[in-house]
Amino acid sequence: MNLKEKIAALKNEKNAIILAHYYQPPEIQEIADYVGDSLGLSQMAAATNADIIVFAGVHFMAETAKILNPEKTVVLPDLNAGCSLADSCPPDVFRKFVAAHPDHVVITYVNCSAEVKAMSDIVCTSSNALKIVESIPKDKPIIFAPDRNLGKYIIKKTGRNMLLWDGSCIVHEAFSIDKLLALYKEHPDAIIIAHPESEEHILNTASYIGSTSGMINYVKEYPTEKFIVATEAGLLHKMKQEVPDAQLVPAPAEEDNTCACSECGYMKVNTLQKLYNCLLNESPQINVPRAIREKALVPIQHMLDLSK
Repeated sequence: MNLKEKIAALKNEKNAIILAHYYQPPEIQEIADYVGDSLGLSQMAAATNADIIVFAGVHFMAETAKILNPEKTVVLPDLNAGCSLADSCPPDVFRKFVAAHPDHVVITYVNCSAEVKAMSDIVCTSSNALKIVESIPKDKPIIFAPDRNLGKYIIKKTGRNMLLWDGSCIVHEAFSIDKLLALYKEHPDAIIIAHPESEEHILNTASYIGSTSGMINYVKEYPTEKFIVATEAGLLHKMKQEVPDAQLVPAPAEEDNTCACSECGYMKVNTLQKLYNCLLNESPQINVPRAIREKALVPIQHMLDLSK
């Protein structure tokens, strides 16, 4: 058997499910039982009857799955699959920040550690951040963390005066506005679509701003158009599958790399071999201390309830 066949056989033998984020390498997306964004992955993790969850994504995503499934085994192919945005919000520093503003409702973007989630009133993703902020009474002040770009976008859309944590995603801040405008001159018939974690000058060029799943759905509405896509390049694989007639051009990054686009090195550390190894050995496992898990579950469940 080849590696994909071995993984499929092991998965059936162990009653496992493979959840993968859109930014994972194509070969992992192709073998996954479900490919989605953070909200969809959280919903699938909450609903699964599998005994083992193989999370092909990054550490905070696997932590969320474990929080939702404390009795299940949750494994991550590579523990080095971290997140620059989550790293930008150290729990000890954030704890002091929250303590200094005790009257604020704390909304945290899902791209943060379990410890930070445990200090939150509600968690959000880019798919539901607008809805969740609007669910908070207008007279309640809000802390929004850790992504300042998403927070600025929500402020612009809602008019809420939120207190923002100064965090960001290196992948979505890597886009070059000069290169993007030059690319648009080459493709003046293209529609620019962008993820709200991008900087404001990138968002100002976009005809559509939305989550990864939202971007796919938008392209589905215009299946024969040309799009310049400003998010992690891994999304283009799923887009091509879903909308084969659309012309997709990745937005250019500031720094030249192998694809001249913006890629998340953390997402790309997972490989098929590592996925097979972690399923075979049921390791490395993700564990969250009970006290943190129980506190973090409350804001995550609040998000899931509002997202039904």
